[in-house]
Amino acid sequence: MSSELFIRRPVLTTLLMSAIVIFGVMAYRLLPVNDLPNVDFPTIQVSALLPGASAETMASAVATPLERQFTTIAGIDSMTSTSALGATQITIQFTLSRDIDGAAQDVQAAIAKAAPLLPPGMPTPPTYQKVNPADQPVIYLALSSPTLPLYTVDEYAQTNLAQRISTISGVAQVTVFGSQKYAVRVQVDPRALTAQLTTVRERLGGAIVPGEHPVLAATATELGEYFGGTRQHFDLPVRQRGSPFQMRVWHALCEIPYGRTRSYADIARRVGSPDAVRAVGAANGRNQVVIVVPCHRVIRADGSLCGYGGGRWRKQWLLDHERRRGAGPAG
Repeated sequence: MSSELFIRRPVLTTLLMSAIVIFGVMAYRLLPVNDLPNVDFPTIQVSALLPGASAETMASAVATPLERQFTTIAGIDSMTSTSALGATQITIQFTLSRDIDGAAQDVQAAIAKAAPLLPPGMPTPPTYQKVNPADQPVIYLALSSPTLPLYTVDEYAQTNLAQRISTISGVAQVTVFGSQKYAVRVQVDPRALTAQLTTVRERLGGAIVPGEHPVLAATATELGEYFGGTRQHFDLPVRQRGSPFQMRVWHALCEIPYGRTRSYADIARRVGSPDAVRAVGAANGRNQVVIVVPCHRVIRADGSLCGYGGGRWRKQWLLDHERRRGAGPAG
């Protein structure tokens, strides 16, 4: 019946359709426009780690060489980097016309070119992944422990929790925040180092040249584990030069349990010379491999600290470090 009305009155039909078109055009011009449309820009995020390095070192020694190589890639719209303690993140956003897979291959090639310019102490090469900067985490998991140190909790989150969550279908990315990893920083006194090297050259009768050696690499690894609280005994092939008496004293030092102390008199009795307390003290001071041969575990008979080549405050720190993580009070 409604269609019959429009057929019988063509003028009315024409006017009505014209009105609908006019109001439609006017309404279209008033429709709101989204200032931030949901557009997925091709974006790649590069991560690099150097445990123990400051934010300034990460920016100058790690981020800068990478950024110089990335600037040669075609189609980059913007590039931002963030450096923190031991970590650097570089976010590269490409134009919409750039294929994300091709961009990823260019980023990988740029990382390979920058590798010789990066610090040699990096545990792993820089990694990259395709990301969407508009994405936000949909769930946060907080881990804490009243007994375990933070670096142990971080290791559990990295090696167990994060890896298992990443295998769940639909999970795009898992990030662990608030991590704490142990790193050893060594500040060297140039004058003291020169004196020590001179002594070593005179004793060995040879020259000392820079280089790498498996024993040095193992030493760095085991010392890092010691300061991280995960190692109590060293497995390094230690070979010192000294008199037979000194060798017995150094061997007795290695037998002092982790987290405990002994006096000079205890060591003298241990080596079969109970009256040679002063000689034990002299041999202790001639120890050439501190920490590995734990001369810091020797104290006076009354329990007070005696001399230490690195300073008494370092000796106290080492003893406190071992007692916090080791067997218990002094013996």
